[in-house]
Amino acid sequence: MVHIPELVDAHCHGVVADAVDADAFALWCSEASVPAPPGVSYLDGPLGLAVRRWCAPPLDLPAHAPAAAYLARRAELGADEVTRRMLRAAGLATLLVDTGLRARADRWLGADGLGEAAGAEAAEVVRLETVAQRVAASGVTASGFAPAFAAALADATRGAVAVKSVLAYRHGLGIDPERPPARAVTAAVGEWLRVGGGRLIDPVVLRHVLWCGVDTGLPVQVHTGFGDRDLALTRADPALLQPWLAAAEPSGVPVVLLHCYPYHRHAGWLAQVYPQVYVDVGLTLGHVGGRAGPVLAEYFELAPFGKLLYSSDAYGLAELFLVGAAQFRAALTQLVTEWTGAGVLAATDARRLASAVAADNARRVYRLPGA
Repeated sequence: MVHIPELVDAHCHGVVADAVDADAFALWCSEASVPAPPGVSYLDGPLGLAVRRWCAPPLDLPAHAPAAAYLARRAELGADEVTRRMLRAAGLATLLVDTGLRARADRWLGADGLGEAAGAEAAEVVRLETVAQRVAASGVTASGFAPAFAAALADATRGAVAVKSVLAYRHGLGIDPERPPARAVTAAVGEWLRVGGGRLIDPVVLRHVLWCGVDTGLPVQVHTGFGDRDLALTRADPALLQPWLAAAEPSGVPVVLLHCYPYHRHAGWLAQVYPQVYVDVGLTLGHVGGRAGPVLAEYFELAPFGKLLYSSDAYGLAELFLVGAAQFRAALTQLVTEWTGAGVLAATDARRLASAVAADNARRVYRLPGA
């Protein structure tokens, strides 16, 4: 049996620190943005079942407790206690928190609050587009945007461990791979500012921002694969990013493809053929529920073992940290047990593989203590 004592959660978000009613809880357990239709519950699905399986025992309930009993116990304990119990049960050594996305909530736990609740180290991942939008809202001119953004990004990444791009949400991953010339950036920013700035969707400015992320020298996380319905899924296939990955290869900066599903086999191939590319299994394993084992095995089909990273991509609910961690541990244990039983792995290789994906790879890629 492989033992996985602690994890590095290499990509996650903050959580709501206030009470959450039944409808909101169910919605958080999905990628949907509107309530389910009558007669349907988002809790009656793979992620909802995983929540009831893994999260009920830390609340002193039996696994698979009915949703109503679970929600009543959650309300009885209160959000702060639930958050503490879930994060401690997840067994995390380090959390890398994307601070660029915050839900509308009166109280919201960011990196520091999550680290304290988990009894773990916490570090920041800086979202590139958020910094760019902040600069655009500062009254900057089109010609002044590029230097102002460079200065703001340098300030924002002081102490951070990575940057992140949500290019897939804003335009899609099929972009011109080359760094845009300064004149083109100024013209595109001018048009963006002319219509009021706001949400950054211009492909030229997005490319500029992405290349500036590379210039920081920090690992660049890129959202790929599924997400909420604001995303055009067919434009989030990581294979579309191949020309840009080739252009960025000489920099040597690690590029971490987040989530990837249902294009995770494409991502595994990219990680095999580009030395700077890594694959993160976050978000996927929680959402596929009982299929986590077979899906994790598909990530392993092409990607070198040293290129796979764990994260939860937890957002909003503290339960999602525990679900991600528990699903990952169970799936990885199942996989290496099957492989050792079939003679695919020696026992020593199984232990090394589990340790690498659970924490060692992330510590190396993100230059964390203990690497």
